[in-house]
Amino acid sequence: MAASAAPDSAVQRIVIENCAIATVDAHDTEYASGHIVVAGNRIEFIGAGKAPENLENVVRRIDGTGHLVTPGLVNTHHHFYQWITRGLATDHNLFNWLVALYPTWARIDEQMTYTAAQGSLAAMAKGGVTTAMDHHYVFPKGSGDLSGSIIRAASEMGVRFTLARGSMDRSEKDGGLPPDHAVETLEGALADTEATVKKFHDASFDSMTQVAVAPCSPFSVSTELLKQGAELARRLGVRMHTHGSETVEEEKFCHELFGMGPTDYFESTGWLGEDVWMAHSVHMNDSDIAAFARTKTGVAHCPSSNARLAAGIARVPDMLAAGVPVGLGVDGTASNESGELHTELRNALLINRLNPVHRERALGARQALRLGTYGGAQVLGRADNIGSLEVGKCADLVLWNLSTFLHSSIADPVTALVFGAAAPVTASFVNGKQIVENNRLLFADEDAIAVSTREEAQRLARIAQA
Repeated sequence: MAASAAPDSAVQRIVIENCAIATVDAHDTEYASGHIVVAGNRIEFIGAGKAPENLENVVRRIDGTGHLVTPGLVNTHHHFYQWITRGLATDHNLFNWLVALYPTWARIDEQMTYTAAQGSLAAMAKGGVTTAMDHHYVFPKGSGDLSGSIIRAASEMGVRFTLARGSMDRSEKDGGLPPDHAVETLEGALADTEATVKKFHDASFDSMTQVAVAPCSPFSVSTELLKQGAELARRLGVRMHTHGSETVEEEKFCHELFGMGPTDYFESTGWLGEDVWMAHSVHMNDSDIAAFARTKTGVAHCPSSNARLAAGIARVPDMLAAGVPVGLGVDGTASNESGELHTELRNALLINRLNPVHRERALGARQALRLGTYGGAQVLGRADNIGSLEVGKCADLVLWNLSTFLHSSIADPVTALVFGAAAPVTASFVNGKQIVENNRLLFADEDAIAVSTREEAQRLARIAQA
């Protein structure tokens, strides 16, 4: 029997039928041929077979034959502004890549940031992302309202969004990597972060915009900014995000500067806890993983970026076995030029199988899908309202077309989605509102974005070379 919420005859309904469904709920419930009824912005019915008869105010019926419906993908780590610096420093490790690109990034302004956000959001939305996040930490002096421009782009695209308001106060003169004019003062960073939270953060169940406190990394942030940032986040009741344990160079840096490894350093500054998630977490020993599991600190796994920068292979199977919340991240498009999260399902599975310990048993197709959906919702602190297809949850869902020759000979739809080529998105819904139709964005002009992002990339290159 179909699960259902209390029906409301006044609300408008969308009925999707004849589709395979992977709910990614606690029991990994799946239907070979089932239905979903969306009422307003919530899932009202879901189950096998046809939808209930005599539903009122049905404004649309979708025949999902040949499709798999899953929860919308949840991105847990990104840097939108990097869309206009793609294809540079392609043979560098993280440190050399940062040194090469920071002088260019230090020249971004509001228009560049807005346009780059459009490009990053468009790539994700076309690939099934319904909840995006951006860790923006570069705020050059006089660059305008960067946070506001990013949030505006996400709102226009129609995606659910978390802005991780980043910051840096350790520049080259202090032994950090960013140029001096690209960082903020401790006081300025904290004040602007607090103002951004108070202006934009919405803590409601079906919130479309949330804000996290997100100092950048040990390379670019003072200990005091980490400590006071944690205090600020907990006073305001918002989540915390930063980069951690990405490379062996970071491990060495932390030991030399702080006398301890990254995990111990973060714990000493208040940066472990169920309200915290770290990007990357590649170089984690057993003690580090145990600390994350004990504190329920989350991880944003970014397999393509980690490979692009030769950072290493994160111990995702060990983290999951220990109970660490893990989601997937695109990471910045200067270290993952595709900018798509749906390809990370496949890459997470394949790259983790290169780990000599777990090999072919590292991850399966359904584990990879869970990382990209429910795992991401856990990491963002939103598992009660998104990340799985369940009655009463927000109607964030994707219809993947598996009827083309690229997938049609693979019997299992979840295997087809994860192991196969990137599947076309026939429809994507966020909060019950459709944002993609037949692989085209409904609320953005893709051709115009192609022109504007190219122009802004060229403008930034000219400014950086001047």
